[in-house]
Amino acid sequence: MKRFTSPAGAAGGVQLAAGPVTDCHQHLWPEAFIDELRRRTRGPRLTGWDLHLDGEPTYAVDPSLHDLAARRATDVADGVDLTVLSLSSPLGIELMEPDEGTPLLAAWHALADDLERQDVDGHAIWAAVNVVEPDLAGLEALLRHPRVRGLQVPATALVDPAALERLAPVLAVVQAADLPVLVHPGPATSSSLVPGWWPALTSYTAQLTAAWFAWHVAGRALLPRLRIAFVGLAGLAPLHHERLGQRGGALGAIDPLVHYETSSYGMRAIDALIRVVGIDPIVHGSDRPYALPTNPGLGDAFSQSLFITNPAHLMNGAPR
Repeated sequence: MKRFTSPAGAAGGVQLAAGPVTDCHQHLWPEAFIDELRRRTRGPRLTGWDLHLDGEPTYAVDPSLHDLAARRATDVADGVDLTVLSLSSPLGIELMEPDEGTPLLAAWHALADDLERQDVDGHAIWAAVNVVEPDLAGLEALLRHPRVRGLQVPATALVDPAALERLAPVLAVVQAADLPVLVHPGPATSSSLVPGWWPALTSYTAQLTAAWFAWHVAGRALLPRLRIAFVGLAGLAPLHHERLGQRGGALGAIDPLVHYETSSYGMRAIDALIRVVGIDPIVHGSDRPYALPTNPGLGDAFSQSLFITNPAHLMNGAPR
């Protein structure tokens, strides 16, 4: 047995049977990526350690939170065996014109090479792709990298069924590789005159909800074998199933290949979603360093599913 401990967890953590504890969603900016952000003259850009985005208030980055060795030490202390790092889609890099976004994407993917060269245990990455003019052959090659565990896409690229259909050739490459997709919020659309938490509670959740409904309508017919996960419990979209029914839609059967990542949510939201979609689709993600990992305190059996069994199914199709 092993013990998982999180800052929001029960005292002393929870007892888990054998198997890797996985955090499906963290962020860390490698040095080359930071350098590229500092070369820019418009958002997204860094001046010193201040991040400037077009749709969000200026954000003061803490450089200590982007130190790989320190992050690994934190994960080890939390009992996390594997952390999958992702590009920050709210930066809008996947949505840039290719000439503008390519240097940033290359700097991000160089992290996979660094992890492999340094033989750093416990970390892998989600790949990213330009969704304006996607390089499908390049993506296919990226997905063969031993430190790449799937593809992250911005929710704004799945805003409706038509957008999902346009993105389907990209997602089909991931499906063919038998790897998962992580849907993450894209750029926010709020002004700078709002609290710092505003985008995460408005634009982000709205994007995730729209992306989930687009998948609900058209996704499985286009991509019958794709494993897909929505961060932030898909903006709680499945909880709208009663309203969906009142307005002419239907929830239908629960899709066993759709997963819901838990970052920024706790016991009440997770318990509510379980009542709609069940336990099997729920996977642990922390969104560190922007949020802390959460143990919802729903018992050791659920924790086993949340931290070990369900992430294994998402990441590699392991039987539940």
